[in-house]
Amino acid sequence: MPVKDRTLIIADSGTDLRRLAENAAMLTEKGVILAADGVADEIMYYIIEQGATAISKNKQNEFITKPADGFTVAIVDARHPLIRKNPSDVLRIVSVRNRKEAEEKAKWMKSCMGYNYEIKPEELCNKKAEENPLPDRRVAMDINSKDIEDIVKQVLQNMDAPKASASAVSKDISKTSRAAMLTSLEHYEIKEFPIPELGDDDILVKVEGCGVCGTDAHEFKRDPFGLIPVVLGHEGTGEIVKMGKNVKKDSAGKPLGLGDKVVTCMIFKDNPDITMFDLNKQNVGGADVYGLVPDDDVHLNGWFADYLVVRGGSTIFNVSDLDLDSRILIEPCAVLIHAVERAKTTGILRFNSRVVVQGCGPIGLICIAVLRTMGIENIVAVDGEAKRLEFAKEMGATKSVNFMDFKGIEALAGGVKDAFGGYLADFAFQCTGSAVAHSNIYKFIRNGGGLCELGFFINGGDATINPHFDICSKEITTVGSWVYTLRDYATTFDFLKRAKGIGLPMSKLITHKFPLEKINEAHVTNLNKEGIKIAIINE
Repeated sequence: MPVKDRTLIIADSGTDLRRLAENAAMLTEKGVILAADGVADEIMYYIIEQGATAISKNKQNEFITKPADGFTVAIVDARHPLIRKNPSDVLRIVSVRNRKEAEEKAKWMKSCMGYNYEIKPEELCNKKAEENPLPDRRVAMDINSKDIEDIVKQVLQNMDAPKASASAVSKDISKTSRAAMLTSLEHYEIKEFPIPELGDDDILVKVEGCGVCGTDAHEFKRDPFGLIPVVLGHEGTGEIVKMGKNVKKDSAGKPLGLGDKVVTCMIFKDNPDITMFDLNKQNVGGADVYGLVPDDDVHLNGWFADYLVVRGGSTIFNVSDLDLDSRILIEPCAVLIHAVERAKTTGILRFNSRVVVQGCGPIGLICIAVLRTMGIENIVAVDGEAKRLEFAKEMGATKSVNFMDFKGIEALAGGVKDAFGGYLADFAFQCTGSAVAHSNIYKFIRNGGGLCELGFFINGGDATINPHFDICSKEITTVGSWVYTLRDYATTFDFLKRAKGIGLPMSKLITHKFPLEKINEAHVTNLNKEGIKIAIINE
């Protein structure tokens, strides 16, 4: 059906958003989308994948009088001037709470501005879009639309694959494997272990590389989890060189074979919360992770080694379409995918939000990148190191604030406010492990704003806040975030492709690479903050 003058489309959780996005270009001049049930962001994602450029809130007024450059899209208020006058042909999305509110808004826009809403989303017809349909974002993320719990049940049941007559084996597999075992505080020993026989559901992976995480640094320095002796390394990736006869697919249903590049996520334990409830709400705290597993008679339980034995019942993903650096970054990026998803539950984090990110280590820098891929442009980075603040701008921060330039929290909060042009942040991400930093960040947030605290993977001590001034009187909505869920992990693959597509220098996060035999030096480099992300690379 052709688009009429001033067409208004109502979309909600029951709408085929993918098809709507495929036809979105038809609506740029004459149409508006009323997005109910919180689908505005998802519509925006799909439309961006169609080649559109998102316009941030602080730039929308520019397009009232000047032409836009290409296909542009913006989330605007129903009373914004672009709704009445749209010389730039900007595709306008208005976010409303529910279908009822959408219909009330539509009636008001019809009576006041002459919009009509007789056309349903499914009635739009774009021949070009039908010939070249937009891929389902869930397929693009290497995970199909099947409920995630069913996928995990498939993993737990060894993926219910047909059994072959023998295991698949690559050539030139060593009989032994080196492993860097943390045998005492601040000391790894390179040990040699025999590679065990695989079970029918197991996989042998030849390790290509693994990032050094802050958790590894904590174990190296203090052993807070009491794991010594242990083979660490959980940000790893490698190539399948041997497979048990039952293994046919990965945890998203993709075929697995010799030579495929893979990453692991969880090892499921006998936990009814994991096997019976929705895993979207279960973070990795309810399962084991390779690299944080107590030593046993296999020994090859962490990625700081030549080989890793992946046991049956583990989650594993085929990521052969990503380069080595991207694969090493999957695990830390998943932490931020989860944090941003947690932040979105507040209803405060939006495309036009002013966002402050405190702490520009690997986690904070990746946080900025995730926000940027979402289309959020007004981002202020806070840190005490000039080099990291400069890199934060490369990752997508608009401005930076060096806390070393300010005396006292009030002055620092003023600096953040100045960076936002006289406004406090709508939302804040606290990415450091500093209790003082947590106490400070409330001062950066406006009344009614939001906070996501994700800096404390381990106990970093008590923080001092004033509940009246910092939370109650300002009505701050706060969420905590800790590691990730299985779905977040799979979503990360799509994020990395998107980040690369818009030119974010993700690979530059890895500043130092060491061979396995220099792992002690690598950890000292990490502790001394001489780089950003340190990685162990096997030649």
